[in-house]
Amino acid sequence: MADHETDGGSDGGERRLSTRETAERLGVKPETVYAYVSRGQLTSRRAPGGRGSTFDAAEVEALARRSARREPPAQGGDLAIRTGITLIDGDRCYFRGVDTSELAAHYGYEEVADWLWTGVLRPGARFTSPEDALAAARRAVGALPAHSSPMDRLRVAVVAAAAADPLRFDLSEGAVLGTARALIPVLVDSLPLSGTPDDHASAPLPRRLWSRLTPEPPDGPSLRALDAALVLLIDHDLAASTLAARVAASARAHPYAVVSAGFGALDGPLHGAASGLAHRMLLEVLERGSAAAVVADHLRAGRRVPGLGHRLYQGEDPRARTLFRLLEDMPQAEPALRAAREIAATTARHTALHANVDLALAVLTVSYGMPPEAGETVFAVARTAGWIAHALEEYEEYPLRIRPSGHYQGPRPPQAVP
Repeated sequence: MADHETDGGSDGGERRLSTRETAERLGVKPETVYAYVSRGQLTSRRAPGGRGSTFDAAEVEALARRSARREPPAQGGDLAIRTGITLIDGDRCYFRGVDTSELAAHYGYEEVADWLWTGVLRPGARFTSPEDALAAARRAVGALPAHSSPMDRLRVAVVAAAAADPLRFDLSEGAVLGTARALIPVLVDSLPLSGTPDDHASAPLPRRLWSRLTPEPPDGPSLRALDAALVLLIDHDLAASTLAARVAASARAHPYAVVSAGFGALDGPLHGAASGLAHRMLLEVLERGSAAAVVADHLRAGRRVPGLGHRLYQGEDPRARTLFRLLEDMPQAEPALRAAREIAATTARHTALHANVDLALAVLTVSYGMPPEAGETVFAVARTAGWIAHALEEYEEYPLRIRPSGHYQGPRPPQAVP
């Protein structure tokens, strides 16, 4: 648009800025000012005499302050989002500057999740399911076909819990925290039982989850490993599912919808379901008694070997290293642990790939008779806390900021109507 309006002045007592002044204050081109208007981030008013537009100086100033929080432009065309949640550096992973392995060694999942959201550690923190939300989720999950996967059930449970919460559109920090502390236990408690029920509201969440994963009774070391896995999987920088969750939060979707967006991106063999592939591979190694033969079959078929390598680590995934140390204390895990190490050693003869968390999680699920989908269930429950943490961050940013531009490569207009 042409910028012919006069400099801003006062209109009814409020100070008005011209497009040129607004662009200078925001540090953008005049065309971008009108893009802000089309996205609802600024409102414009025709100048006296119809010569261009003017803008409320206070509104422009507020947008400038929000824009100042934006991260620097990414290099190479990649999308970069400023976050204070997770740092991956030097083959280590940190939550808010604290080593995740140290967190997993000292605190449980509910304590770490709550601390990640609030910055305040509440020893002994417990999450409990609201009766109405849990009843709605259980009814919805119970109506699914018997062959439905755990991820099918979790997706349905989050939608049912949302429908039962008329206050879900309240995006204030206190309301979102209340939603998070209620939603995660609803997800766990709505899953069908596999073993001895342990549904008491005071029971730690990992113990309640265990009875949904396997009929085998838990012991101290096994529950400790599951709890550590949940802590370690809470977040991992801007993974695909976390980006999807932040995009939803940027559009001011409520927390249930944010989690639904995360579930949608999580459901795939390259993300949340990767541990299931590693689980099946471990079972095959134990059945055939040879890691070399199984690895050879994968390579011959042109498939990557599951549970090995991670683009963010040069060496072993630190989450896998922590879980492997815990699994070493469990005699029941020894066969699967030995098979996992044989797989890594066999593959290392040809390429420098190290074990990742999916392989370590598969050792746990195989050792205790869990189904192949159990690792994905653990991943989804754990990562829900991370998505909520990212939503809390994103709600503090200006809305609809995550808007990449398309690079059109279709036919050039005008084209004939088909």
